[in-house]
Amino acid sequence: MDKKLLEILVCPVCKGILQYHQSQQELWCRAEKLAYRIVDDIPVMLVDEARKLRLEELDHG
Repeated sequence: MDKKLLEILVCPVCKGILQYHQSQQELWCRAEKLAYRIVDDIPVMLVDEARKLRLEELDHG
């Protein structure tokens, strides 16, 4: 994942900071509790495609 791209990407819902989780190939918005997947180094920043983060993930991620 390109570092410059990571610096400018924000959550499409709240415009908050995203956390890159390399092992899961996801960008997480902790505020909205959403995970946006990364496919072939391209973030899928669609709310309808995002998955809800579980509380356990937020506690340990």
